Amino acid sequence: MRGRALLGFMVGSGLGLLAAGPAAAERVDLELVLAVDVSGSMDLQELELQRDGYVAALAHPEVVNAIRGGYAGRIAVIYVEWAGPGSQSIAVPWTAVHDTASAQAFAAAVAAAPVARIRGTSISGSLAFTSGLFEGNGFEGTRRVIDISGDGPNNMGVPVEPVRDRVIAQGIVINGLPLLIRPSMMAAYGDFGLEEYYRDCVIGGPGAFVVAVQEIRRMAEAVRRKLVFEIAGVPPRVIPAAFRPVRGKTDCLIGEKMWGRWMQDRE
Repeated sequence: MRGRALLGFMVGSGLGLLAAGPAAAERVDLELVLAVDVSGSMDLQELELQRDGYVAALAHPEVVNAIRGGYAGRIAVIYVEWAGPGSQSIAVPWTAVHDTASAQAFAAAVAAAPVARIRGTSISGSLAFTSGLFEGNGFEGTRRVIDISGDGPNNMGVPVEPVRDRVIAQGIVINGLPLLIRPSMMAAYGDFGLEEYYRDCVIGGPGAFVVAVQEIRRMAEAVRRKLVFEIAGVPPRVIPAAFRPVRGKTDCLIGEKMWGRWMQDRE
């Protein structure tokens, strides 16, 4: 009898552990990575404006209403800063946002995080790093999006196109926020349009789009507009993108070529 009782206890305990299993992922409408450029080409004013733009946008009523309008009524978001190859850091980890209070708390965490400033611009490195942040994050979203901002083309690490293609092959959408506020210090080494570069070489996936920031005073508005589009899952009609971008006129290696010319002049 005692043996049977012990066996029953062991079987019951095993079934209990099996039933408990790993914690179920939290259902959300969107898993969103905010990948923010902190490379050396960004001056202190640009860094502050970029950070302030995200802080203001994240807690804005339009953004909160977009979140509430989803099926689950919540999203998961993470704030990442990036620069050269291997230079990426998580400023604010994955967080569920579902109402004004949680949106304000996440925005406050972004505002309180120290701002890094690192040399180099590796969009490919940023995409490779951030695309690996979705698995095991504790959330299960209908959509996965990387929102990447930057003020220049990829000039370090591996070329951006093949990395972009691998990321969107995983079902992740990449949207772009090119910053056209300041002329690039590399402009003398190549002629290109940053908005077109992001469109042709960086973004991808169903409904991917670019929202360019043309003026300092429009930064917060552009970030808010972009977040609403991403959360609602409705890209702006004026700037659609194909599922897999067709190579346009932009040379997707322009950043590497400009960097090479700049380095030659310094020798």
